[in-house]
Amino acid sequence: MDIHARTDRLAQLLEQRLDIRGTGFETKLRRAGRLLPRHLRRDGAALVDALKLSDHPRLGRQLDPKRLEKAANAIEHYLLNLDAWDRRRGIAVSVSTSVLLNLLIVVALVTGVVIWRGLV
Repeated sequence: MDIHARTDRLAQLLEQRLDIRGTGFETKLRRAGRLLPRHLRRDGAALVDALKLSDHPRLGRQLDPKRLEKAANAIEHYLLNLDAWDRRRGIAVSVSTSVLLNLLIVVALVTGVVIWRGLV
């Protein structure tokens, strides 16, 4: 497994599926933050550590390729099965719900003030 090619592919998927900008896998993974589940953030951190060690001739041999392959597969599987349209629709519903709730609170406050002052 070529760790550099694999992390480049994951960085590309992070940009496509989660709209995360940045240069390199480490930056994009850090910016993804809570958009990824905790176990995938942990797997991503293991891949970032492996990227740093892979260029060193002796330390690169200490890496566990099976664990890194499993981590990369888990992240890739999650990102490929992520529905970008559903995520955007959820954000739109959340924002519109927040706006409507705030509008309802303002209307209730204005109505309360009007009744309290006896203008009705």
